[in-house]
Amino acid sequence: MLTSRQKLGYPCGQTRREFVWEMGGGFTGVALTSLLAGSGFFAKHAGGAVLSDPLAPKAGHFPAKAKACIFLMMNGGPSQVDTFDYKPELQKHAGKALPPDKNYINSGGRRVGFLTPNWREFHPGGQSGLLISDYFPRLRAHADKLAVIRSCHADSHAHGSALVQMNTGMPLIGRPSLGSWVSYGLGSENDSLPAHVVILDKRGGPISGQPNWSSGFMPATYQGTLFRPTGSPVLDLAGPGHLDRGGQRNQLDLLGELNAVHLAERPGGSELAARIQTYELAYRMQAEAPQAVDLDEESVEMKEAYGVGKRPTDEFGRNCLVARRLVERGVRFVQLYSGGGHLEETWDAHESIEKNHGQHGAEIDQPIAALLGDLEQRGLLDETLVIWGGEFGRMPFSEGKGAPGRNHNPYGFSMWMAGAGIKGGISYGETDEFGFEAAVDRVHVHDIHATILHLMGMDHELLTYFHQGRKESLTDVHGKVIEGILS
Repeated sequence: MLTSRQKLGYPCGQTRREFVWEMGGGFTGVALTSLLAGSGFFAKHAGGAVLSDPLAPKAGHFPAKAKACIFLMMNGGPSQVDTFDYKPELQKHAGKALPPDKNYINSGGRRVGFLTPNWREFHPGGQSGLLISDYFPRLRAHADKLAVIRSCHADSHAHGSALVQMNTGMPLIGRPSLGSWVSYGLGSENDSLPAHVVILDKRGGPISGQPNWSSGFMPATYQGTLFRPTGSPVLDLAGPGHLDRGGQRNQLDLLGELNAVHLAERPGGSELAARIQTYELAYRMQAEAPQAVDLDEESVEMKEAYGVGKRPTDEFGRNCLVARRLVERGVRFVQLYSGGGHLEETWDAHESIEKNHGQHGAEIDQPIAALLGDLEQRGLLDETLVIWGGEFGRMPFSEGKGAPGRNHNPYGFSMWMAGAGIKGGISYGETDEFGFEAAVDRVHVHDIHATILHLMGMDHELLTYFHQGRKESLTDVHGKVIEGILS
């Protein structure tokens, strides 16, 4: 039966205006569907697993100060009393034993020597007059950007477990790293690069290895991707020589179709969905990752500022410059390691503070100063959080009579933050008169993590992942935000 509109000569039952209006609405619906899929809407409301992007950008719990984080990890544990925590009492009591009322455990059966003052002089920096040692003369020029936290403490004397705690919140292997929590909570602003990147020292990685950037019980999508500062940034990133981009795209499309059929028959297969997205990310990275680490695009003056091309700053300078290029491109979390392998190749200064910190300080001082200045000049420091620290500090006494080294100290050590949301030119908290243990406004590793998440727009108690019947979190619902360092 003909409709009244068809009787009037409208063969589709519509006027031209109605047809154009509905066609426009259809195009709008296509665009809306794409946006909802990208935000994870369908994944959140569907009964089974779907091929949504787990790294799509997500909103935090509240407006964020920082869009990205660069964590400068000093592998091995730098000495607080020789870098950022000046203790004149050590000079006064040099050669004496630590008072017997100090309850401590000296790890590794190391000999206990005598109280030893700082090996290099401290001088005030900037208008704030923040005291920084001569191991970092160039960084001292940026003192007004730094909030030095002098009352940090952790729970382990051993490098392996202490590194894992600084990176995952717990000294036990198997939990997601800080970078994984950030990428899980916020996603990435660049779908052609990982959200979480780790660049190791060429001398080796941290003693506890991959668990420091692992995604733990979360999908592998959130784990850190190891980048190399020279050559291909990711091993095996380039495709086989006999296959061009078009052929590789056809292979991935076929693989995606087969995996989609497999996934549809197994509702809830989040691991497979994540693996499919990982293949797609790797394909996109082949085009963008090499360009992101191509320092030929940087001016000669910029590379010289970072110390690229000269000893001893070349490697860490390259890594810092790559870190700036990554956050500039929307990577959420970048971690750089200074020191690799074991003992004196790291900041683990058992033999000699002066020899060890003199070497490693010279490697990083100019690059870090250049990074802070470069981020500021580009307007990126206001939206990038920069963190410096190790897994613990070092004892205020030597390792035996006449020995110039210091042993591990988790009781009190220093870290600093700069950039987005940080009040610069200040120190927070105090160790005791000898720099042995945190005494005033103590800051645990959980507090450090809670503050980082807060600056990135996330509440550490609300950012959870359901695992084995329990809502897990980075801080295990411990810790508090360090309000005193926030701007």
